[in-house]
Amino acid sequence: MRLCVCLVLLSFVACASADFRFVWDALGGARDMYRAYRDMREANYIGADKYFHARGNYDAARRGPGGAWAAEVISDLREQWQSGVSGRGAEDSRADQEANRWGRNGGDPNRYRPPGLPSKY
Repeated sequence: MRLCVCLVLLSFVACASADFRFVWDALGGARDMYRAYRDMREANYIGADKYFHARGNYDAARRGPGGAWAAEVISDLREQWQSGVSGRGAEDSRADQEANRWGRNGGDPNRYRPPGLPSKY
């Protein structure tokens, strides 16, 4: 539900821009982030969350400025929500954000890939 709200807000903000390509990239980037999240939940593999953070941001940012913007907004909102609700702590949130930035800046997500994660991902 929260992801849907974020996507709607993302759409409104992005639609205010006159640049259609930015909007298209942002929507595609949001889909990339959702796909990485869905894969992370499906894999349910201990130690793989940083990989999926990096992969989602990497895929989204490759779309262009709109995708990178969407990845940053979604990542920041997710970490703010998660740090307040999950109780996983500031250190985990910092590590997640490091993986987010790594992927968004074009770094290979496999840096965070845990041994044994199925090749499907």
